[in-house]
Amino acid sequence: MSEILQSKHIALLATDGFEDSELEEPLAALRSAGATVTIISEQEGSFTGKNGTEVETDLAVEDAAVAEYDGLLLPGGVENPDTLRMNKTAVGFVQEFFAQHKPVAAICHAPWVLIEAGVVEGRTVTSWPSVRTDLENAGAIWVDKEVVVDDGLVTSRNPGDIPIFCEKMVEEFAKGSSAEEAVS
Repeated sequence: MSEILQSKHIALLATDGFEDSELEEPLAALRSAGATVTIISEQEGSFTGKNGTEVETDLAVEDAAVAEYDGLLLPGGVENPDTLRMNKTAVGFVQEFFAQHKPVAAICHAPWVLIEAGVVEGRTVTSWPSVRTDLENAGAIWVDKEVVVDDGLVTSRNPGDIPIFCEKMVEEFAKGSSAEEAVS
């Protein structure tokens, strides 16, 4: 086990309908790198992935404070980000990570939450192909790559990209807050 994230506290924001592998594998990568991860959702209790994985919530988003975290992970799936982008508290939570220049990792359909938060304009990103037009309409520059890193924001397209997504996510979370990084 690597200890690269030993002193890091990461927020994972999700709700029902997440893509199971897009939560489970990045969560395992973060923990393997030594991070403490808090599972945050719309309410306390548990929520379920589209393939049946049940996840216990550590904290309701209304009780979470961005100042306590070093980074944010947003898993995909269709229902999960679609629901979260309708939750003003969740959207505000995401906005605050960007306001504080803290790294964020979003995969698949999760950029819908970033669009709702108004944080993609001028950024180079990737996503599930059907989210492309939404991202471009929000002012993002969309590219079809396994992973894109733009000033602390890590995005990937789908479950097939999870290995490189996890690698870049851990790297960005290890760097911490960003100012103006070049697109890689």
